[in-house]
Amino acid sequence: MKTTLLYGQNGIEIEVPDHSFIVEPKDLPALEDYENALRNAIRNPIGTPPLKEQVKTTDKVAIVISDITRPTPNHILVPLLIEELNHLPLENFVVINGTGTHRDQTREEFVQMLGDWVVENIRIINNQCHDKETLVKVGHSRFGCDVYLNKDYVEADFRIVTGFIEPHFFAGFSGGPKGIMPGIAGIETIMTFHNARMIGDPQSTWGNMVNNPVQDMTREINTMCKPDFMLNVTLNKEKAITEVFAGELYEAHDKGCSFVKEHAMVRCEERFDVVITSNSGYPLDQNLYQAVKGMSAAQKIVKKGGAIIIASECSDGLPNHGNYSKIFELADNPQGLLELINNPEFKMFDQWQVQKQAVIQVWSDVYVYSVLTDEQVKGAMLKPTHNIEQTLEQLKQIHGRDMTVAVLPLGPLTIPYVEE
Repeated sequence: MKTTLLYGQNGIEIEVPDHSFIVEPKDLPALEDYENALRNAIRNPIGTPPLKEQVKTTDKVAIVISDITRPTPNHILVPLLIEELNHLPLENFVVINGTGTHRDQTREEFVQMLGDWVVENIRIINNQCHDKETLVKVGHSRFGCDVYLNKDYVEADFRIVTGFIEPHFFAGFSGGPKGIMPGIAGIETIMTFHNARMIGDPQSTWGNMVNNPVQDMTREINTMCKPDFMLNVTLNKEKAITEVFAGELYEAHDKGCSFVKEHAMVRCEERFDVVITSNSGYPLDQNLYQAVKGMSAAQKIVKKGGAIIIASECSDGLPNHGNYSKIFELADNPQGLLELINNPEFKMFDQWQVQKQAVIQVWSDVYVYSVLTDEQVKGAMLKPTHNIEQTLEQLKQIHGRDMTVAVLPLGPLTIPYVEE
């Protein structure tokens, strides 16, 4: 049978065995009048007064957005927020791009993310995690580091964070407080947030908010300089808005997470020999670093010794920030990488993504369908494939003619699990 994987801008159609198990979230329709839904949520928020009532005409307002690797519809959210606060002069706004450790966005990319009007009329900055001149110390975390956040954010009179909520492979769920931490944090704080102990904790996983040290740390840090208002949405496979959650950071985010968990997490009866997944298409599948999320979702239901096939376009390469590709040169195999990263003396930018990937590779083989060269894929200790159907046929030689196959067409927009 044929199925379509989210891949790049257009998706790809593949042929899979007729007995394949297709794993998808509940298909939620887009809100028919999303603008009215957004205005209603902003004017009748969860746990706070209406937005406009909270902001004085003299306030400097910071709006934090997620970067270009996330499909948050900020071209809709940001203009609407500014319109709602039309009693402020435009020069009182600053939009802060929550790059975390990712690369800066260009002006053209900001136009894509926010629209022409915002780029032409509102001050926009990229967070600079390595530049202490642009950061302010706001406290010390119980997880063992000083906490630095973006200076423009800290010094604003009123702070807003936008985002979208989906399951996250080590924070439980995205959105909410993650927009601030790690979105606009300093590198010292981010390195602790992503250290081997935090990432390796079994509670740091998809859909879990209980005793999850990663989620606990991001929430702790948000209390040190809390956003005054949150505007988050949920999206369907077309990246259209399906629900809106606005208001007090924790209460509104918790409601959004409950909504997503109900619709996005799918129980499977058993593990499979082979799991085919996407990385949710553009913009999440722009690089191999982000593709670890799709691999991680598939690993939840693949047998030990099985195989994962991930279709992730990787139009932006490996990517071109940090040490992701360099870390693979420091060991001979995934197990060696884990031993290296788990050494308390080892600290290297991007180690967290390599750690998550290595855990998956110790469990199963991983094949990558992308626009990357074979050398790039093999350099990350992965197996390249240029034809998913042919790779499936080859895997039958390993797992037998009766090999079981599952497909995650939407990648990590669906989080399958097996109760073991």
